[in-house]
Amino acid sequence: MKVDLQLDARPGEIASRASELVACGADGLFTFEGAHDPFLPLALAAGAEPVDLMTNVAIALPRSPLHLAHASYDLHLLSGGRFRLGLGSQTRPHIEKRYGGEWSRPAARMREVVLAVKAILSAWQHGTALRFEGEFTRHTLMPPTFDPGPNPYGLPKICLGALGPSMTRVAAEVADGLLVMPFNSARHFRERTRPAIDEGLERAGRDAAELSIYPQVVVATGRTAAELDAAARGARRLLAFYGSTPAYRPVLDVEGWGDLQPELNVLSKQGAVTAMTALIDDRMLRTLAVHGTPEDCAAEIVARFGGHADRICCYFPGYEIASEHVMDLIAALLANS
Repeated sequence: MKVDLQLDARPGEIASRASELVACGADGLFTFEGAHDPFLPLALAAGAEPVDLMTNVAIALPRSPLHLAHASYDLHLLSGGRFRLGLGSQTRPHIEKRYGGEWSRPAARMREVVLAVKAILSAWQHGTALRFEGEFTRHTLMPPTFDPGPNPYGLPKICLGALGPSMTRVAAEVADGLLVMPFNSARHFRERTRPAIDEGLERAGRDAAELSIYPQVVVATGRTAAELDAAARGARRLLAFYGSTPAYRPVLDVEGWGDLQPELNVLSKQGAVTAMTALIDDRMLRTLAVHGTPEDCAAEIVARFGGHADRICCYFPGYEIASEHVMDLIAALLANS
C-alpha cells in the first residue's frame, strides 16, 4: 500500500520538509487548501524531490476550469508526470462568505468542472478545437498564443473529494480518482460510499479499474503514553471540527451519533474548542480515526480499506509525530498489504 503524507510546512520550509517526508518513506505528498495556496508548495516540492504530488484538495468552485488546467499542466510538467489534481467543493458558507463565490447544486457544478478541465487539457494534448459548453461554464476559445501544446508526460489525473452519495456518484462517473473524506468510518464507507461508487460507475458505463480510490485517514499514533495522549487530543480536535459541520452529519448518523452534530455546531459558534473536543469519546476516536502504535494503526487502516485501495492519505493532526513513527507506520502498511 502506497502512502501519501501532508506537506504542511510554511512556504520557506517546503523543500526541506518534502525531503524529510520522502526520507520517511512517503510515496507522495499532498497539500490542503487551508491557510496557504495549495499549488505553490507543490511547485517547490517538485524541485526538491522526485515524488508524487497532489492537491488534496484545491477548492474548485471559486476557480475557473482554465486556471485549474494551467496549474495542473505546469505541475505535471515540473514534476515529471507525477501530479494529480485533487478537487473539492467546500461548503456553502465558505464559498459565499470566504471566497465570495456562487453556490448552487454543488454536485452538478463539480461534475462540470471536472469535465471542463479534462476538455481543456485534452484540447492542448491532442491539438483539437476546444468546445466545452456546459450549464455553468463555457470554453470555446483557445488561440495558439494561449495553447501550451502537448504535455510530454500526458494528461494529469483528476480526483474528486466526496462524502455524500451524490458527489461520490459524480466522482465515479467522471473523475480518475475518488478522495474519500477523512471524517469517515468503516461502516459509513461500506454502507454509503461503496454503493454510491458502484452506482456512479454503472451510470457512466465505466469499469472499476478506471477509478482509483484514495481513502484518507486521521492517524493518532505514538508509542509512549504521553505520545498517544497528545496524538489523541489532536485527532479529537479535528474530529470535533468536522463533526460540527452539518455536511458531515451522515457519518455520525450511520454510527448512531447524529444528535452530537448540532451540539458541536453550537459550541463551535461559541469558540468552545475544549468543550467540543471533550465530546469525542474513545469509541468515536477509534471509529472515526485510528489510534494506537504505528503497527496497530496500520493494521486498522488495512482492515478498513485494504480490499478497496492500494494507496492511502494519512493525516497527523495537531500533534508532533516522531519521524521514526512515520517510518514504522509506512513499513507496517507495506507489510500488511
